[in-house]
Parts: sequence; C-alpha cells; structure tokens
Amino acid sequence: MAVNMPLPETEFEISPPEAQAEPKTGPHDLLINVLGANFSITASEDPAYLDEVLAQYQVAVVNTQGISGMKDPLKVAILTGFLLCDEINKIKTQVEEKQAQDDQQRAAEAQELNRIVQNIMARIDQMFHG
Repeated sequence: MAVNMPLPETEFEISPPEAQAEPKTGPHDLLINVLGANFSITASEDPAYLDEVLAQYQVAVVNTQGISGMKDPLKVAILTGFLLCDEINKIKTQVEEKQAQDDQQRAAEAQELNRIVQNIMARIDQMFHG
C-alpha cells in the first residue's frame, strides 16, 4: 500500500516530559497522554481543534486495542497510525471517484447543452434563409 500524501501544514513543537514541570499557558499548547507517553505540543491550530484531534486519536487507539488485542504501546501506536492512513486513503479514493463522476456528469450536460444550442441555431438559420 503506497501512501502518497503531503504532510499537514500544522507545525508542532514537541516538548520533552521534563519541560512540563512548568505549566504552559499558551493558547495552542496541548498535553498528550496516550499509551503511557506524556508530552506537550505547541501548534498554530485552534485549541478546540487540537482537543478534537486528540480525542479522535484516543478513540482510534482504544478501537485498535479492542480489535487487535495488542497491549504493547508501540505496536498499538504503529497499528493505529497504519489504520488511520488506510482510512484516509479510502476517503481520498471516494472523494476522487465522486469528483470524476461529477466531472463526467458536467461533461455530459455540457454536451447536451451544446447539442440544444446547435439545434436552436440551425432553426434560426432556417428561419432567415428559408
């Protein structure tokens, strides 16, 4: 399975656990506590968005643990990342297929419109040239 997607534009600054002794007050800081790993990130995204992404990832981790039965945090994190990339690629494929269908429909509509215009022009031409 080839993954060909650009990295997100969000820039993250990762702080090691020892840097967390002083609580950060910046509006874009997020404390991540997943699979026994604790660290904070600073991002240019809205804090509510970051909280939502973290919650989605935590749900994905729990789902991965439930499906796989794995307990090893590294393996769970890797498998979760793999499954999320798979989901992204499936959604991307669906969007591309929908766009292709929409493009085909627009082309068919344009062709029909062109046929109607040609028909009208032929009728007008007949009226004047008889």
